Amino acid sequence: MLAVQPRRLLSRPKGLLLFALLSATLYWLMLHGSATPHTTRWFDGSAGSVQQAPLKENAEAKQAPLPAPLPANEPNGDGLNQQAEVQEKTEEEKQKEAEEQREENLREQFDNEYDALAKEPGADALFGQTLNTLDPAKKRSLTIEEHLKPASHKTHFSDHQPYVYDPYPKYNEKTWLAERAKYVPCEGPDGLPEADVMVFKGQPKDFPEPGFGSYDVLGMDGNLCYERETRLGIYGYQADNDTSNPSVDWDQVHWGELQEKCAQKNKARYNMQGHSNPYLTTVYSRHNSSAPGTNGDTESDLTQSEPLYREGLKKGSPSLRRKRGLPAQPRSGKSKSLAGSESRTAVLLRTYTGKEYSENDKQVIRSLITELSLRTGGLYQVYLFVHVKDTAYAIWDDEETYQYVLQRSVPPEFRDIAVLWNDEATQTMYPKIDPKKATVHVSQWLSVQKFAQEFPEFDYIWNWEIDARVTGHNYDFVEKLATFAKRQPRRGLWERNERYYIPSLHGDYDSQFRKEVERVSGKDTIWGPPKLPFVNPIGPKPPVAKPEDDNYKWGVGEEADLITVAPIFNPINSSWISGNELWGFNDSTHATTDLPRRATIVTHSRVSKRLLDIMHVENIRGNHISSEMVTQTVALLHGLKAVYVPMPVFFDRPWQGKDLAKWFNGGLKGESGGIGSAMGWGREARYRGSTWYYRANPPQRLYLNFMGWEDTNVGGKDWEETHGRPCLPPMLLHPVKDIEPTEPGYKSESNLPYS
Repeated sequence: MLAVQPRRLLSRPKGLLLFALLSATLYWLMLHGSATPHTTRWFDGSAGSVQQAPLKENAEAKQAPLPAPLPANEPNGDGLNQQAEVQEKTEEEKQKEAEEQREENLREQFDNEYDALAKEPGADALFGQTLNTLDPAKKRSLTIEEHLKPASHKTHFSDHQPYVYDPYPKYNEKTWLAERAKYVPCEGPDGLPEADVMVFKGQPKDFPEPGFGSYDVLGMDGNLCYERETRLGIYGYQADNDTSNPSVDWDQVHWGELQEKCAQKNKARYNMQGHSNPYLTTVYSRHNSSAPGTNGDTESDLTQSEPLYREGLKKGSPSLRRKRGLPAQPRSGKSKSLAGSESRTAVLLRTYTGKEYSENDKQVIRSLITELSLRTGGLYQVYLFVHVKDTAYAIWDDEETYQYVLQRSVPPEFRDIAVLWNDEATQTMYPKIDPKKATVHVSQWLSVQKFAQEFPEFDYIWNWEIDARVTGHNYDFVEKLATFAKRQPRRGLWERNERYYIPSLHGDYDSQFRKEVERVSGKDTIWGPPKLPFVNPIGPKPPVAKPEDDNYKWGVGEEADLITVAPIFNPINSSWISGNELWGFNDSTHATTDLPRRATIVTHSRVSKRLLDIMHVENIRGNHISSEMVTQTVALLHGLKAVYVPMPVFFDRPWQGKDLAKWFNGGLKGESGGIGSAMGWGREARYRGSTWYYRANPPQRLYLNFMGWEDTNVGGKDWEETHGRPCLPPMLLHPVKDIEPTEPGYKSESNLPYS
């Protein structure tokens, strides 16, 4: 008999799982965080040395010097040693208490500033902005007029003219066909080409500027406003009092079949087979590993033997692909290049068994499939990546059990885009990793790596959080992120990556910001991968010896192997809770904790197959890093291109740029990581008023209001009759959970703890 899957609450587990441990080591960790927010001098032109932030060496691992031995003529020193130990312990405790007090003072200072700003003009200006206050001429003119066409009629809820928004390329024009094969339109659920969403020109007059990031830098037009009915109506949205039958019977839709047919229609544009992992047989010897207890043989060559991945499959790692009835991956390590072929991207929507899918969840998934896959002719393909949490289900051994879990866990319309997986599938693939460290909580990327090995036709994969929301157009948003990343030069890139870009303080991104980051960084820059004897980098070598000899050319036009939407920061000495969650990556002269590394909070990001392939190889060797640090660190170690794209992030308080820098770029050189990091233990509450973090209040409030429901005295039917319907510019919000109608007086709160 099949066991019934219990529903489990979704929560961010790291703080909860390690709370007991951290309460014992809290004081110790505090020693590595600054007790005073540090503000780097910005654009002051002053000379003088700047203190170097640590890069490789972990100060937490340094040992204190041994005390000098007692003179030979002294009496037995046991008693004196015991007294010294007691005295030393007391001094250490005093120092820890002082550090804790300084941190507490910082928290109080931030809270005081946050509360004081609540009384200033512009506080909470994020909320309650509607079509009634829409200013079509606000700030700047539209740059995308050619993509907008007036709708045939106005809406019943606004006098403003809506526009049909088509952000796609001009398919099949002469310039298009010069580099690509012909684009073939695809059908939607009703057998007809998919319609486009509608938008309004302008922004509400009091809507704030982003604190971090910029529309202009991304080439994205922020002078658009999206409203729920014109945004989601074609995907099944209906008002709460609308009792009419839906225009589409969604339970009868097969989104997987629609996507497959669409890609096949356009197969001349793509390499539909891809290629298997080339690094299994080229980068390291067969048994070479830096993990403890493994054979370090460097002579045995893999090139003449069975690839490690296939060896893993023979040992029992179950196939994700065969369960979906799809053909096996190609056998050859390389495939013939196709003239004019375009790169494809898989979008993995991270979900889990036990999740209840709201109507809004379904509408958002439909919009992602339509706007990213069907409208592009298969350039993207969307999957529901379902973590099966209950290990009692033998989904790999029995097709009936697999189908039982699938049908209980996934709405009918999405079952043929669902890929089920569990920790067993990844643990059997990486036998040198401790199974306790190979779980979704610590190792979210192992499952994505497995997907990449079995679906090699995708050049890139978006790891997409199911509780993220794009208020704007999905295609426009993700393409603008990718375009920005592609045009970034590698010179100074890692240093720009580790700072929040604050336009009001930093000025123009490509001139003032770029130059000032180089000035404060000095010689402490990354130019190619670090030289480590146990890592053989796969990335390209710098074209010149020093970055100053490159005129911002290297890397321009190169697709990014990693795209993040938050800074790629240095976790060493940051007091970040997961900064030392890494294993292997060592030898007799290099400790694991000395490994240069980078991290990003929230794993929502795009990763190349190349990066996932080498991550897979490193894990086979026994080298392993936790979820929020692994893509960034492996990209660093292997000389691959990683880019933090400074998307617009808004705040519920009218912070000045210098104060945002003080609290969020508090490092010694104005970086977001290292000493004083806002991601450090006890400091993450600073993010509570932002629109993007793992724990923040505005995303839920904004989105509930956007959907027409009350939250914190804003929104709901009666409120909208007076103030109008909310509309929002294109934004990426996180976290947004359990989007359902609310009761009068409702106030959203996150149940996840701050560290």
